[in-house]
Amino acid sequence: MIELKKVSKRFGRVEVLRNIDFYVPQGRVISLLGPNGSGKSTLIKCILNLVRPSSGEIFINGASSTHFATRRDVSYMPQIARFAENITARQLFKLIGELRSLNCDPAELISYFDLLSHLDKPLGELSGGTRQKVNAVLAFLFDTPIIILDEPTAGLDPVSRVNFKQLVLREKANGKTILFTSHIMSDVEEVADEVGFLLDGKIVFKDEPRKLQDMTQQPNLEKAIASFIQSHKLHEIHS
Repeated sequence: MIELKKVSKRFGRVEVLRNIDFYVPQGRVISLLGPNGSGKSTLIKCILNLVRPSSGEIFINGASSTHFATRRDVSYMPQIARFAENITARQLFKLIGELRSLNCDPAELISYFDLLSHLDKPLGELSGGTRQKVNAVLAFLFDTPIIILDEPTAGLDPVSRVNFKQLVLREKANGKTILFTSHIMSDVEEVADEVGFLLDGKIVFKDEPRKLQDMTQQPNLEKAIASFIQSHKLHEIHS
């Protein structure tokens, strides 16, 4: 599980996260939503201990996220992964496995994402979508209890997107805790148990996607979010 207690983050005078309480229970898939600049990436980096909060506490499976051992419990897929362009995917998988000192066999995932013909090409020669598949293999390569995904289906072709979502649901069935961001609302509707909506550095909604639609009286999640943002802005203006 992931738990944030009263987490705030400032960069100089700018308060990016504001007193956030947020909980992702074990075995659930939670989508973190919000417009650009709402603080999603900063929140994820705080969870990963890549950025230290200005105040508050973060726990990974009951231990402080600052403890080095918690890193073994988390797999992470960034929106854009930066790899050395002269090494191959095969070499990358071997390198990351050795760095994490964990037994792993990428063969199933390589087949799942149709990467076999690309394994021995330099990463710099691969298309953006193929690099995203390499990134996905790394995210699911290790049997970690928590998986964090940042815009994981961006750049994937339709078949790979369907396969990716099936993989997320399979990992959920295996008891994994999954937190992901996405701007593709159909992906959220298909796999998320709950959505946490971040706006101006604050969690302003956390519940089932259907509840947001019911609250805004909109026919789908995309329109519900647009309506929710507009209503929030109007409330801010008149408050």
